Amino acid sequence: MAQIHVDFQNRTGRIKPMHSVNNGPIVPQAHSFGNFDDYAAAKFPFARTHDASFTPAYGGPHTVDILAIFPDFDRDENDPASYDFDLTDEYMESILASGTKVFYRLGNRIEHESKRYGSIPPKDYAKWARICEHIIRHMNEGWADGHHYGIEYWEIWNEPDVNPQCWDAPVEDFFPLYDTASRHLKKCFPDIKIGGPAASSVFNHWLVEGLFRYMTRDPADPAPMDFFSFHHYGREADDFAKDAEAARAIADKYGYTDAELILNEWNYVRAWTRDELLTSYYTIVGLKGSAYVASSVLTAQKSPLDHFMYYDASYSVKWNGLFDSFTQKPLKSYYPLKAFGELYGLGTEVFAESDTHGIYAAGAVSENGGEAAVLLSYYKDHPSIDGTGTEEETVRLKIDWKGFSSDSGVDAAYLLLDAGHDMEAVAEETFFGSTGAHEFELPLYTTVLVRLKKR
Repeated sequence: MAQIHVDFQNRTGRIKPMHSVNNGPIVPQAHSFGNFDDYAAAKFPFARTHDASFTPAYGGPHTVDILAIFPDFDRDENDPASYDFDLTDEYMESILASGTKVFYRLGNRIEHESKRYGSIPPKDYAKWARICEHIIRHMNEGWADGHHYGIEYWEIWNEPDVNPQCWDAPVEDFFPLYDTASRHLKKCFPDIKIGGPAASSVFNHWLVEGLFRYMTRDPADPAPMDFFSFHHYGREADDFAKDAEAARAIADKYGYTDAELILNEWNYVRAWTRDELLTSYYTIVGLKGSAYVASSVLTAQKSPLDHFMYYDASYSVKWNGLFDSFTQKPLKSYYPLKAFGELYGLGTEVFAESDTHGIYAAGAVSENGGEAAVLLSYYKDHPSIDGTGTEEETVRLKIDWKGFSSDSGVDAAYLLLDAGHDMEAVAEETFFGSTGAHEFELPLYTTVLVRLKKR
């Protein structure tokens, strides 16, 4: 029998924002149902704005990217008339109205077309930095009929190690861009967080090690990096912990011991071949994809990561396993992120350990100790898309906990995410005493949320 042991008196830290996403809600429009209410209900902590310009409902090619906001690089960067903020402002408003904070990517979308525009390095790095400065001033300081959004995180570029789709030049040419922009922006705005480089992999050392060496070429005057961001697409949830440990080691090696670790693009990919990608797309929108999401956020919570951002919540990209591209209704992978949000809302992580590989768990308790929850999932990467047929597995699972009791009893509710349930309550019971236990059958690719409340 598999077991999960939980000790609610053993408080191990905070529940971190592991259920953030890339991109924001779809506000209902004439030809779109929108997903604003469901998006807001999930209480995503942050929405990263990379690739927003693929989505017409966000404003399409007139949104977020430097090319969209400052379309003519030869114009005066100090003149408000050189900028077009209108649709980007609307998009920022929709994200913030949902209760989600903005994580702003400074740069341009990935370009798969035969001709490049935004992936070509700017011809004047210092001017590009000043353009970014004015975008920040517009968003946070009211410049050019702007706002006071208080956006804290500003990321310089995206995947400069992906050539030529994201950086159409030698990767070494990116190093002075980051160096120039980070120094200028940190000087202008000492209280915001500047970072990057949104590497496609923490193990792409020609970018990662090269950038860190460049930033610290003068040990007495290192370039600022408040956060180190990178990506991972794969099929094993355990790999995220390995990435986080590698990232911490690299940042610490170069003296950035306080830099936050932000893995801000991730999703299920078996391999980058045509056939395996097709299988991956089917997986992303199904039950197996939801178990991968659940196990991944649970792994990320126990890793050195500070932020974890699913790619993508936008319906215009094939990586969206959260919302249906036609109806914008939630898909299976939406529910683990929303469920993790309940742990995040409780605030404090507690000891929770599984004794069985493939079964992941985390627990949380409220500050006043009156409510608690455990989120668990059973995931293995079988070759089949949904784990049915010959690949089907079911384990007998026992959850036992201690340190959460009330003289009047503790009410427990069990919510299930499987083929027939979308995180719906399937059982309830009341416990008395300082310990509790519950046994049930747990099929592969099932996710369970246990809610506990003192009477």
